[in-house]
Amino acid sequence: MTPPTPPPPEAPHSGVAPTHAAHASSSSELRPVPLVQANQDSAVGSRLRVHGWVHRTRSSGGIAFLVLRDATGQMQVTAKRDVLGEEGFARTEKALVESALIVDGVVASDRRAPGGHELRAERVEVVHTAEVFPIYAEQTEEFLLDHRHLTVRTRELVATTKVKAEALRAARAFLDQEGYWEVTPPILSGNAAEGGSEAFELEYFGQKAYLGQTAQLYLEALIYPLEKVYAIDPSFRAEKSRTPRHLCEYTHLEAELAWAGMKENLDIQERLVSAILHQVAERRKEELELLGRDPKELRSIEPPFERIRYEKALEILQGQGFDLRWGSDLATAEERAITLERTSPVFVTHFPKELKAFYMLQDPDDPRTVMGADLLAPEGYGEIIGGSCRETDIGRTIAQLEARGIPRAPYEWYLDLRRYGSVPHAGFGLGVERVVRWMTRREHIRDTMPFPRTPSRLLP
Repeated sequence: MTPPTPPPPEAPHSGVAPTHAAHASSSSELRPVPLVQANQDSAVGSRLRVHGWVHRTRSSGGIAFLVLRDATGQMQVTAKRDVLGEEGFARTEKALVESALIVDGVVASDRRAPGGHELRAERVEVVHTAEVFPIYAEQTEEFLLDHRHLTVRTRELVATTKVKAEALRAARAFLDQEGYWEVTPPILSGNAAEGGSEAFELEYFGQKAYLGQTAQLYLEALIYPLEKVYAIDPSFRAEKSRTPRHLCEYTHLEAELAWAGMKENLDIQERLVSAILHQVAERRKEELELLGRDPKELRSIEPPFERIRYEKALEILQGQGFDLRWGSDLATAEERAITLERTSPVFVTHFPKELKAFYMLQDPDDPRTVMGADLLAPEGYGEIIGGSCRETDIGRTIAQLEARGIPRAPYEWYLDLRRYGSVPHAGFGLGVERVVRWMTRREHIRDTMPFPRTPSRLLP
């Protein structure tokens, strides 16, 4: 990230620059416009009002140059002493980085300015004069994380946040078009859905409860009345993993579909991912380029994605010097090795059943494996989706719970789904931040969250 460099410290000031009498009546009639609207050829010659925060500032004699930012972009403001008057110019000149301003002025062309235009100020209202902004490029990563409430204003984090918002918008649009219903499952649960030790446990009115690792079990219940459902919720993993792709809290897009098998499950996943990539490439081109991603690379990714079985993945990795055998899991290093030279995602399918959750359907042609797959992003970014067909037979589901030492009582409600109208079904979970990390080429997944939660970080 490249935060704005603050100017030398100045004593704080605030106030409103005097408005020239010639503009007093018309000034009150102006309504603020976004900077992206003001910074266009069509606005040249127009008298506009903008508001925003100072991103950069410098002064030379009787003229001050300020770059303002708002949610839509940036624009240069030129303020002159002989226009604003002595007092108004002094207050404008001393408005430090992150000071909040309202500016009335006339738009003019200037190829040296950001976006090719500037607003020549006739009136400047200093709404708030900031103190010296403590964020600049030479600070440590820990300092920047400690001040994340301020670093969320940097261009890179703003761009990443916009890409993420577009990705979620694209996902919802695609799933809506496919006939899925968005539902709202609980985050608090009486059972750890994955059945492992990676759940955050808490006390809930005298009962043991967990923060949700996945909404899957609830989505399975909802396919019976709705058939195709999805949810976008936070999920929590009490893993002390300190890799560039792990968070303790992340955004989970999960979907479940009735009357579906392996083919339908992989098909919807690859089409969803492609829809997200294409919409982001189309609508967030500027942000992607700022972050170092050519939008053409995302637009070029089309289904179908390659499928390789787990055993083939082992052969590939063994050929690269990894000491692996049947039953070895594929962790960060292994997934990176498989995908580093690829330019499109790849499915790894049919993992050993011991590596996966109790609810996954065994492959009838190879009972050692499950009818599931992980979708790995290219360029070394690794897993972005995990999914499977679900076991529909109550006897085999109970046997899997017992084999793994998972108490049956908290899952009795889930077993009811196998007693009343059980049908073939499948689903998947997509890690939104992992997809965004890949799209935006972020080195660490924490830079895809405004306020990341890791084993060592709970504030701000």
